[in-house]
Amino acid sequence: DQILVIVESPSKAKIIQSFLDSLYVVESCMGHVRDLPQSAKSVPPELKARFGKVVGVDPDNHFEPLYVTLPGKESVIKKLEGIQRKAKEVILATDEDREAWEAISWHLLELLKPKVPVKRAVFHEITKDAITRS
Repeated sequence: DQILVIVESPSKAKIIQSFLDSLYVVESCMGHVRDLPQSAKSVPPELKARFGKVVGVDPDNHFEPLYVTLPGKESVIKKLEGIQRKAKEVILATDEDREAWEAISWHLLELLKPKVPVKRAVFHEITKDAITRS
């Protein structure tokens, strides 16, 4: 059983992995994974009635948002899903840029639906000492 650590950038994942032992698998989500649709054609056909009038939101339901997986992120999500199914814990490791990472973390939780404990770690520096303390 391993612990999945998800960070934003591939280079950060590589560096952090070098500081940790084999109990940890450090992977990158490569930035944002979902967002509001960019156009009406990005809205799934079965949801066009609700989310097509005002692209990405349902104005008749308190402006409920519709989030879609960003193009090219499907393979990233599938990879993370596969790893997290075998993990005993998931750690979402944020950058200093908390606004973006809060959104990214929330979207990852929504997509991955982990059945194991989820923790958060915030890295203010990427050094061996800071990573092992976190």
